[in-house]
Amino acid sequence: MRARQVSAVFPALPGGRRGLRRRLAWTLALGLLLAAVPARAELRFSDRPEVFLNNQELTVQAVLLGAIPPAFYEHLHSGVTTHIRFYVELWQYSRFWINQRLQSRMVERQLTYNVVSKEYKVASTAGEPREPYVTKDLREAQRVASEIRGLKLGRSAALDAGELFYVQVRADVSLGGVNTILTRMTGEAEETPWIRSTLLTVTRMQ
Repeated sequence: MRARQVSAVFPALPGGRRGLRRRLAWTLALGLLLAAVPARAELRFSDRPEVFLNNQELTVQAVLLGAIPPAFYEHLHSGVTTHIRFYVELWQYSRFWINQRLQSRMVERQLTYNVVSKEYKVASTAGEPREPYVTKDLREAQRVASEIRGLKLGRSAALDAGELFYVQVRADVSLGGVNTILTRMTGEAEETPWIRSTLLTVTRMQ
């Protein structure tokens, strides 16, 4: 007597074995890519942005830590430019409605290395009038590139004295100015989340 053929309990996967192999290959490739991402220090701001009122001008100060990740050093010394971008926004706070953005600024700086003179140069390319800074000390170049001091956001007279305001900042650093999901995965770019100041009024600004 012949034994009956047993049917498969589970239906075949879509695409069959070929589809399964393809998915396994993609999973393996993604795992290898993630494993290849170099360990690095977290790019972050030292504290909340500070807001000042200087001669009726609203100014902002912030300090970025880890602006030049160690993984960038080899690329920098081989001639690849490091780009540092700061995004600064002034918002009017609303208790019962949507917050309103009043002002937005983007500051971009570039750090380059001269192999012949062994000098680092920090140059501002957008958002601020600043002369290039040249030094032979990498830590000094990093300090200059990572600080925002006295960035103007407008006249205080344009603000409603009865409202609350805040400033938020974020930053990104990248090799060659390319900041994408892929370059962040491969360690060629990093970015911070938005960091917000405390709520302020025109009379309570530092």
